[in-house]
Amino acid sequence: MLHRMRNLRSLFLIVLLAGCSTTPHLKPFTTDGCSVFFDGTLSQKELWLACCIEHDRAYWQGGTYDDRLAADKQLRECVAQVGEQAIAELMLGGVRVGGTPLLPTRFRWGYGWDYPRWYGPLIEEEKELVNKAMAAEQP
Repeated sequence: MLHRMRNLRSLFLIVLLAGCSTTPHLKPFTTDGCSVFFDGTLSQKELWLACCIEHDRAYWQGGTYDDRLAADKQLRECVAQVGEQAIAELMLGGVRVGGTPLLPTRFRWGYGWDYPRWYGPLIEEEKELVNKAMAAEQP
């Protein structure tokens, strides 16, 4: 019986360690503009679209809670700079609620990585993947 328990414990540890040693995989950057929000006004249909695309870059790569807060505040600032302060505040509220990494949405924090992924600093290998992906996008 003791021998069987040791074998089971060994098997459990092997399975556990195998699952922990996976190489990070970053999906190519994608953007859906302002997700479930308008990309602009009726007369200027893409007025704040560039703000949303930049925000998506931050969400795609993920990172810490503070990184997400900074990205969300940057979105608010960008939209406010195009002259839409009220929309900027509304969007900030939307991304703070809807962008949580807890939900398996296509626009969650860290959506470039496999779900689930919580808050946390990117390790060096992940930073390299992000940098390579961003460099490949440049014309």
